[in-house]
Amino acid sequence: DTTPCGLPMSITEAHAISALHAQGPGTQQQLADALRLQKSTVSRLIDELARSGLVERAPNPDDRRSHLIHLTAEGSARAGRLDDARRDLFERLLTGLTAAERRTVVIGIARLKEAADALDR
Repeated sequence: DTTPCGLPMSITEAHAISALHAQGPGTQQQLADALRLQKSTVSRLIDELARSGLVERAPNPDDRRSHLIHLTAEGSARAGRLDDARRDLFERLLTGLTAAERRTVVIGIARLKEAADALDR
């Protein structure tokens, strides 16, 4: 698998790493909510990321029934490379647009996200 920005990992793995990088450690349920995936799907995803050395589970001090998922040093480095690759891709995609057109694209994407969030309520 390869991400749209060319990194060798699945899109779901890339989204999970990016979410953990942006939000910090969280429970499996919090990650499932952020990714809009079922908890069982995220469990398998975390298992794969852990086998790859990108995340670790740690006891949750607030709830003994759950674990906190956090990025390893390699996971954080991968998240940084994802951010850089994503930024480069968007710069290439938007290069032919005027500043006003870029603002319109950003506003449109933000509105789509709001609409998707509203569907989840």
